[in-house]
Amino acid sequence: MPYMTDGKRDYKKQNEKVDSKPEARKHRAENVKQNRELAKKGLGHKGDGMDVAHVRPFSKGGGPSPSNTKLVPASKNRSFKRNPDGSMK
Repeated sequence: MPYMTDGKRDYKKQNEKVDSKPEARKHRAENVKQNRELAKKGLGHKGDGMDVAHVRPFSKGGGPSPSNTKLVPASKNRSFKRNPDGSMK
């Protein structure tokens, strides 16, 4: 994980370096918009523990179109692939 200090996630450092950037804010706003659109269709709602995930990630050329999104549990969407012992791949 990129922002670790003594084996723990450093949220302050992550916010300073990544989350407060205009690109990240725009990306987050797009995700919120897509969540609301899915809620209008009855596919999910606020507080259900689901996140909008991208079938093809932005980093690999995916876009914000509805055909590139799906609902998945937040725990699955906000984690990294792991080895059987729990360590990150």
